[in-house]
Amino acid sequence: MPFSHQHHAGELGIDCRYCHTGVEKAASAVVPPTHTCMSCHSQLFTDAEMLAPVRESMATGQPLAWKRVNNLPDYVYFDHHVHVNGGVPCAACHGEVRRMPLTRQAAPLTMGWCLDCHRSPEDSIVAAEREFASAPYVHRTAADRAAARATMMRIAHSGKDLMDCSTCHR
Repeated sequence: MPFSHQHHAGELGIDCRYCHTGVEKAASAVVPPTHTCMSCHSQLFTDAEMLAPVRESMATGQPLAWKRVNNLPDYVYFDHHVHVNGGVPCAACHGEVRRMPLTRQAAPLTMGWCLDCHRSPEDSIVAAEREFASAPYVHRTAADRAAARATMMRIAHSGKDLMDCSTCHR
């Protein structure tokens, strides 16, 4: 089923967290269940042919079959809420989805790419109010730098080693 983040998140301004409810609380960002789509589409575009799979899913109770765009190998552990609550915006890994008519993988998500970020995480951290912004890295602010310093201090005091293999491989 085609889904346009450009339309929903960009043009309509729907926040990522409305559909991806786990992003701040769980390891998984969560793909939206049918009832999330139907919260709007029971009122809007109710007869649109494109939305027939959503209506069928709602009628049958069969979940929507979303096509995953960003896949990691099973042996890699990635925790969305640790990154988001640590100041890493969605755009760091997913790109500017608000400009994507159809979602595509924006970053390589390779071990080397992840390690580059783990070596210098302060380059990816932004202030909390910019984590869900459409272009969080444009015009970095003093608040972004302060958030990065605070996160780096929390990591240092926690005793966690971002370069330890068990951080991502469990």
